[in-house]
Amino acid sequence: MVIVSGGGSGIGRQAALLAGASGMSVAVLDADGVAARRTAAEVSTDAGALGLECDVTDEDAVRRCVERAGRELGAPPTGLVAAAGVDIGGPAHAMPASDWRRVLDVNLTGSYLLARTVIGALLEAGAGGSLVLCSSPAAFVAFAAGGASAYAASKGGVSALVRTLAVDYGRHGIRVNAIVPGPTETPLMWASVPAGERAAMAAQVCSEVPLGRIADPVEPARAALWLLGPDSSYVTGSQLVCDGGVLAKASISV
Repeated sequence: MVIVSGGGSGIGRQAALLAGASGMSVAVLDADGVAARRTAAEVSTDAGALGLECDVTDEDAVRRCVERAGRELGAPPTGLVAAAGVDIGGPAHAMPASDWRRVLDVNLTGSYLLARTVIGALLEAGAGGSLVLCSSPAAFVAFAAGGASAYAASKGGVSALVRTLAVDYGRHGIRVNAIVPGPTETPLMWASVPAGERAAMAAQVCSEVPLGRIADPVEPARAALWLLGPDSSYVTGSQLVCDGGVLAKASISV
């Protein structure tokens, strides 16, 4: 059984659908319970799917959801795709501390709480498994547009967490990796962009991405499913970049 957070939309939703199509049972977690249940209803699998409302920053809620998923789907988790995320942009000197904490709480602490809970279940079952967290190019380079200090810090933390967990739990057969998606057509992509500016922003982004387009969310979701599966059995502690070439490109044009 695979747990997918942020499964109500975007990369998480596509990961849940792909996991179901590959024959896994799927627990879809999202802060929007309606969206979680809608995705679960769309999952095509004989193994079962369950949609649950879950605030990933709430330790008890995460534990209850993972335990309920195990009971109702008839198996403990063997995989995790932690795709829940938020972004609140703005210059660091003007950002309220509450906004900073919100981004770190969801993106980093939420990933940690999910990983910790799933790892605990794997250790209790004496089984190996695969965890996939969601990082970003912002973990490695600053966005040219600026104003992403909280988001970048949260994703840098995710990438560091992946490395540490991979080393700590590899001996137990537990693999931990990250996907590093570039610009992807999800609600998060446009979270800080006014509606009237989105078309111009999309054109600008496409002009700067080497592949010349914004990703469909199913593309990084496929990377996540590869990391969950047996074909990546000797891959752990990695950052699987699926960013259209963003990190390969220097900003200097001369």
